[in-house]
Amino acid sequence: MLERIREGSQGPWAMAIIALIVLSFVFAGVGSYLTSPGTSAVATVNGEEISAQELERAYQNQRAQMESQFGESVAQLFSSEEYLANFRRSALDRLISEKLIQQQASEIGLRVSDEQIRETIVQMPEFQFGGQFDNERFQTILRQNGFSPADFRNYLRIQMTQNQLAAALSTSAFALDSEVEEANMLQRQSRDAKYLMVSAASFADSVEVSEADIETFYNNNIASFDTEEKVKLAYVKLSVEDLKGRVSVDDDAVRTYYEANLPSYGKEEERRVSHILIESGDDVDAARAEIEALKAQLDNGADFATLASENSDDTFSAENGGDLDFITPEMMDAEFDEAAFALDSVGDVSDIVETDFGFHLIKLTDINEAQTKSFEEVVSDIRESLLYDQAMEKYFELQNTLAEIAFEVPDTLEDAANAVNLPVQETALFSRNTAPEELNLPALLDDAFSPELIEERLNSDIIELDDENIVAIRVIEHEPQRTQSLDEVRDSITASVKSTKAREAAQAWASDVAVKVRAGEDVSALLSEKSATWETAKAVPRNGGTLAAAVVETLFALAPEGEGSVDVATTMNGDVAVVQLEGVNAAPVLEAELGNSLKERLGQMKGQRLYEQYIEALRSQADVTIAESV
Repeated sequence: MLERIREGSQGPWAMAIIALIVLSFVFAGVGSYLTSPGTSAVATVNGEEISAQELERAYQNQRAQMESQFGESVAQLFSSEEYLANFRRSALDRLISEKLIQQQASEIGLRVSDEQIRETIVQMPEFQFGGQFDNERFQTILRQNGFSPADFRNYLRIQMTQNQLAAALSTSAFALDSEVEEANMLQRQSRDAKYLMVSAASFADSVEVSEADIETFYNNNIASFDTEEKVKLAYVKLSVEDLKGRVSVDDDAVRTYYEANLPSYGKEEERRVSHILIESGDDVDAARAEIEALKAQLDNGADFATLASENSDDTFSAENGGDLDFITPEMMDAEFDEAAFALDSVGDVSDIVETDFGFHLIKLTDINEAQTKSFEEVVSDIRESLLYDQAMEKYFELQNTLAEIAFEVPDTLEDAANAVNLPVQETALFSRNTAPEELNLPALLDDAFSPELIEERLNSDIIELDDENIVAIRVIEHEPQRTQSLDEVRDSITASVKSTKAREAAQAWASDVAVKVRAGEDVSALLSEKSATWETAKAVPRNGGTLAAAVVETLFALAPEGEGSVDVATTMNGDVAVVQLEGVNAAPVLEAELGNSLKERLGQMKGQRLYEQYIEALRSQADVTIAESV
């Protein structure tokens, strides 16, 4: 049984689930999984705790995924306390499900081989450069997150063992040939229709809107007639980019800067090294003895690459004879770095080097000497840098001037603008939700809508838009929030009520036609009144086609015979249609390729449902306790 589960977890579904692990690296970093301090439990699952840290991490990961997919629109959702609470609870439910699967995988004895772990790491995009696994990147990311390759492999083993069961469940479902045929028959069936369309607008002249209708609509929708508070601003904007036009840099200054900073235009020496790593683990003495034995073999003429391949705990460099590719100063741990750059000649091997990862033997295999860029190569970059520095210096000088004058002369921005030689700009009236893009900053809007600026009409303090842009603002016009009077909105209400009544009249007319058609009565007179005519549509597909979606949906809900063969559809724009089913066309013969694709999709749907049911069953039998604070 376990062998079948392992085989079932090697396909695309398995890789898709493994890919979920990668997302957590993107948004949180690998180290947080192993280095987070323990906190009080938010839930226990069969005696195993889920910490507040784990919940917070899951919440942040899922929120980051939503923000990445949907952008700024997500922020409005998360401003709702109810939505936020539900979102966090959903994240906790997912953690509980994962814990249940992990426990079950362990209980039935699932295992992951070293080869599977190696292949998974090699395929992770976080550790790739140019589409290929990059050992240097792998080592760097692990060092940044504070653990060794062995720690990471252990972490990944737990995750992959858990995901084996999930993948096996998802891939164990399948669809019968009869189910595929039935699905094909339903999905690819087409229908012949007779239908007529009537515009709701054609009923507008026949409906009346009374004063009572208008007042009722106004009172029932009073909140929708509230206006937003609005302000009109005058402002002075100071920008580093704009100040570049006020400064200049001569050629002598560029040359002087180059000569004074010559070392920074050099390319550092690069050294290609290989290493043998013996991780310290719990037995430092044993590790030291092992590395000393390897050093003795090297001293007696053993091949470095062979020893690295057979003995190094750095699995991935070991596959290449210990090769770490080129490194630059300070790229590696201090002890490793010092030893690698102390080697004199290609082919030299270091003494034993101890780092936080364990014990190393380092071999120098190639050297790229340091190089210096010519003045011509960097002159444009230096000039741009000096221009920026001068503009920043001017920026801070004028920022102080703008702040002082705006404060000293608080009832106008003209004096402050003249002092920094900038124009006073004005906005149109805007609300918090319609602010101009360059001024749409929470801190600025808080000031713009503050009582001090609105009531006293004073200049604001300097407001930083970003590191290179500031503004000073003042309110020059203000419209308070209010409820519009009935007279102000009478025309729009009349149009809305009239549109609604016209749509209702159209639906009533269409329903009357449908009733008569079902009864076999002649409806030509009714159709003539509205200049409506029957149209036909042959072989209408369930998906696609040219008919309105509402018409197609109604058509495929109709019965082939009897009263159920006619019904009314209302389109998105309010127009109505009377739809009559004329005939049902059988689906075409299922081609082998399409049949296989359909069978796979049905299997996936069943697999997903099976996985959900399995989780539900595990949870119904589990001892799950959730803290009251969640």
